[in-house]
Amino acid sequence: MGNCINSTEKLTAEILPNDGATEYPTVRLHGTPDSIFSTYIRFAILQNTTSSDVIPPSRQSPPPYKTAARGLQPNWENSITVPMRSEFESGSRDALLRFIDARFPDLSAEEPSSSVVPVSGGVESEDATTSLMVRVTRLQHKSVTWHLERLVRWAEDLATRGGRKAVDPKMGSWKMEVKKFGRSYSQLLEVMMEHAQMEERVLFPIFDRADRGLSKAAKEEHARDLPIMNGIKEIIKSIEVLDSGSPNYSETLYNLSIKLNSFQEQCKQHFMEEDLELLPLMEAVELSKEQDKRALEQCFDVMQATHSGLLKFLVEGLSPNDAMKYMDLISMCKDREKMESMLRKMIE
Repeated sequence: MGNCINSTEKLTAEILPNDGATEYPTVRLHGTPDSIFSTYIRFAILQNTTSSDVIPPSRQSPPPYKTAARGLQPNWENSITVPMRSEFESGSRDALLRFIDARFPDLSAEEPSSSVVPVSGGVESEDATTSLMVRVTRLQHKSVTWHLERLVRWAEDLATRGGRKAVDPKMGSWKMEVKKFGRSYSQLLEVMMEHAQMEERVLFPIFDRADRGLSKAAKEEHARDLPIMNGIKEIIKSIEVLDSGSPNYSETLYNLSIKLNSFQEQCKQHFMEEDLELLPLMEAVELSKEQDKRALEQCFDVMQATHSGLLKFLVEGLSPNDAMKYMDLISMCKDREKMESMLRKMIE
């Protein structure tokens, strides 16, 4: 499993013209389904809201609609050619991704996130020189913010309906919908707990070695948020067992909505303070590239549960562009087996 990146097996792909039956062209990848390169391209295509197939090598199609990738190397910079009738793109992996973007214009502009800070704050102007730890932290902030906003809207809707049946058949009955809400919150809670642990065990010690007490305020906010997070969880549990016809049911739903709104505002403030005041200082810490990569690896170690069972949940809270950035960070892991496992979680 860990050796497939260095193998000489070839991956081919074809982009078929629109046959009128679907809105998008069909993309087929030919070659070893377990190839990491195949996994990467499949994920890129999925972020473009298209359908994709993986076809065994014995069913490879001839030209003219195919790409050929030379031996797969750990740096992912393989030479690729993508002919499509009279057009083609060649070069690195990034060239293929740009070609996919051009072929699937529905990859819309990213929706603004409440955790995004203007360029003057330094967040939007990130480039390849930005610390890996800064990148992974900000992307996780974005995901948590998106999931919180979703839960807040959901809780407001539940409170408005006040115990009446679910409005979406996919949610099932009212009780089924409440259970799904509780499960979503529990997943977010687990991600947030591990994110806080990652900051406290990996990120904050880096700052404190340079300036003792620099991350003290952020640590205190983590301690303050924990009772609130657990309190919301207890409210959800009580809603799950209460009869929807009981006198205090609507009041409990309303209380849940209020608590989530308050918690969301606290998280926004906390993330903004870290993004604007703490994370920009990472450059002043002057970590070497090797130290930065080691810290990133430690981040994934601390957040092991999130990056195994809840990775798809985490990525769901990111825009397609940010999801690809997160995949790039994962691909930097030196532990190839761990990296491969995480990447495949994103397309299973």
